[in-house]
Amino acid sequence: MRFLFSIFFLASFSLIAQDFNLSGRFLNSVGVGIEGVTIKYKKIGTVSNSDGYFDIKIPRNRQITLVVSHISFKPDTINVNTLGKQKYIIKYLVENQTTIPEITLVEDDDRKNTIVKINPKELSVLTSTVDGVESLIKTLPGVASTNEMSSQYSVRGGNFDENLVYVNDVEIYRPFLIRSGEQEGLSFINPDMVAAIEFSAGGFEARYGDKLSSVLDITYKQPRKKSITLRGSMLGGGVTLENYSKNKRFSSLIGIRYRSNSYLLGSLDTDADFTPDFTDMQTYITYHFSPEIKISLLGNYARNRYNIIPQTRETEFGTINEALKLTVYFDGQEQDSYETGMGALITSFQVNPKLNLKWISSVFHTEEQEFYDINGEYWLGELDNNLGSDNFGDVVFDRGIGAFLDHSRNQLRATVHNYSHKASWLENDKSFQWGIKYQKEFIKDKLKEWSMIDSAFYSLPHQDSLQILLNESITSDTTLNSYRFSSYFQHSNSFERNQQFGYNSGIRLNYWSFNKELLITPRASIWYKPNWQKDMLFRLSTGLYHQSPFYRELRDLDGNINLDVKAQKSVHVVFGNDFQFTWWDRPFKLVSEIYYKYLYDVVPYELDNVRIRYYAHNNAKGYATGLDLRLNGEFVPGVESWASLSVMSIKEDILDDFYLDEGGNIIYPGYIAKPTDQRVNFSIFFQDYLPNLPTYTVNLSLVYGSGMPFGAPKSERYQQNFRIPPYKRVDIGFSKVFIDKNNPQVISKFKRFDYLSLSLEVFNLLQIRNTVSYIWVMDVYGTQYAVPNYLTSRLINLKLVAKL
Repeated sequence: MRFLFSIFFLASFSLIAQDFNLSGRFLNSVGVGIEGVTIKYKKIGTVSNSDGYFDIKIPRNRQITLVVSHISFKPDTINVNTLGKQKYIIKYLVENQTTIPEITLVEDDDRKNTIVKINPKELSVLTSTVDGVESLIKTLPGVASTNEMSSQYSVRGGNFDENLVYVNDVEIYRPFLIRSGEQEGLSFINPDMVAAIEFSAGGFEARYGDKLSSVLDITYKQPRKKSITLRGSMLGGGVTLENYSKNKRFSSLIGIRYRSNSYLLGSLDTDADFTPDFTDMQTYITYHFSPEIKISLLGNYARNRYNIIPQTRETEFGTINEALKLTVYFDGQEQDSYETGMGALITSFQVNPKLNLKWISSVFHTEEQEFYDINGEYWLGELDNNLGSDNFGDVVFDRGIGAFLDHSRNQLRATVHNYSHKASWLENDKSFQWGIKYQKEFIKDKLKEWSMIDSAFYSLPHQDSLQILLNESITSDTTLNSYRFSSYFQHSNSFERNQQFGYNSGIRLNYWSFNKELLITPRASIWYKPNWQKDMLFRLSTGLYHQSPFYRELRDLDGNINLDVKAQKSVHVVFGNDFQFTWWDRPFKLVSEIYYKYLYDVVPYELDNVRIRYYAHNNAKGYATGLDLRLNGEFVPGVESWASLSVMSIKEDILDDFYLDEGGNIIYPGYIAKPTDQRVNFSIFFQDYLPNLPTYTVNLSLVYGSGMPFGAPKSERYQQNFRIPPYKRVDIGFSKVFIDKNNPQVISKFKRFDYLSLSLEVFNLLQIRNTVSYIWVMDVYGTQYAVPNYLTSRLINLKLVAKL
């Protein structure tokens, strides 16, 4: 009996002495997990992981207060009654108040990989003709853009089709027929809805999809209060509504935007009646069935209308010794329409603090048309370049006269369905992530476009005076119906033995039913942080990357479909160094990366503005190599600025191109520059404020990009070795914050407003005429003249931002 009693007593004591397991997640005000939060009870403590999850064991059967702390958030406490065995909680932390607006690069938690994290809290500070996340991305190293009217960008020599974009794990698509930045309008990403931004310029992990160049990963907010954000400028405006239920289960985010490029287009050389009308509506709705289970709906509808009735154009170009002027009188009009819609349903299940499961289903649909009939009659004249002449700058004589007629009836309809599952297992310094995806595509494309050129009453190309030949003619009617399957698995781990090091390894599998190609691509990275006095971290990433054709890669220059096109492939090797240091008693960071990409099974292409025209053959190989540098820190106390420098070269060898020299010998051109070979890029974003008056701020953006290759129409690729002049641009903005409830220095009687600011922006401060592309005119003898298409001139914009 005593023996049984002793056993019962010891078991009861053991039961009482068991620990209570408290787990949960720390989130910021917009529902994004916070890494590095410390939670303590007496001498017991732990730190949240990269997604904000924590797990701590504390004594049972008592009331306990835990202390929560993080350098970027206000201190807090958690009161919990430890009856039972375990409990799961979600804790929202309040960010520390800031005294001045700023954009902060917050990469400290992600030094171990190639992902750059950017805080978009004050994204509106950046002065740009394209409001959006892309304007900020363009200031990062390795990223190039030579068109301020476009949200598209090139990364380390890749083209616009080689960039992945996600919003809340949903892949984003853009219209297919757009051929110029003037027609783009709004980017998909609404900056007022963004909670987090992650970007990688190469060497990214296996969990990201199958593109050759970069990944932009966006997370939208989960509102924690009701608010309205109003934004207006001379380019358009928008309203964002945030809602949050009292029971903390339901939240909604609705954004409506309108943009018109009429103001920008009015500064171009072409005098026309422009009607660019761009409208966008997005919603992100979340409902929590419990702390562990939530369902989200992401929806988007966008309507782009671009109508133009051109009248005249006058462009002066050439050199001092050969000054020319092109005058064009137009007749006709262009009517373009791009209407897209997207819906996604996302279900998340936090099985326990370690295991998270996610199911995503989405559909994207686009209806596009490109109709134009434009007739132009042109005069190409030579200008008087004699400084002492009374007729200086006037046309001395005509070098040629002619006309052209462009016609198009292009229509495209596409639908893309996606069904995917993603999961992650996180435990201390280890993580496992895996996922599968099924994608079904339907594309219907009708192309019918042609152009005729008449020079001195001769149709070009000129062969027979009795025959009229078209300069270019494309006719195609294509239907594509296919499916894709992909999956991935990756594992990461880290160790600390005086010095810190870790690794990430993964593999992807992809199959496309159209060309029946199965691809397996491994990827891996390692990082090492030595125990040095200087705070340095080294990392090396490598792997195989591929990009299966979507649609445009299958269509050649004449509109024909090649059924045998395979995926383009590359091998990435990226070596990086991350150096954090103190300068002027303020924090700074210098990040440097050198990279090499070997490209094979490449599909060559030509680039005109933002339109890409592929050759539809895997008949090239190539390479890209370069150096990226970025220095960011508090050049002015309290606000962050940065400078980026990129030096690179990307070349390709088209395997079946050759020409005959004067002796009849076969000459193979070998490696030639790709159309995106912009060898030097330099950018600065600088912020400052008036001393003792931090509500008066100024920000300056400076971009320099060396010229990219181009050539005459219908010329061979090896002949396209001319260079567009370098892209040089400076934008500056001045802001005054009138109301800011998070800033004790800004006091106002308007209690209904949480924030109110007014900005004066000057686009293209130095009035530099940048060239985006060329129009080619020709005389009867076949001499071609490249007439530059210039971008916007200096413009002034007013922008108002209000939040209530």
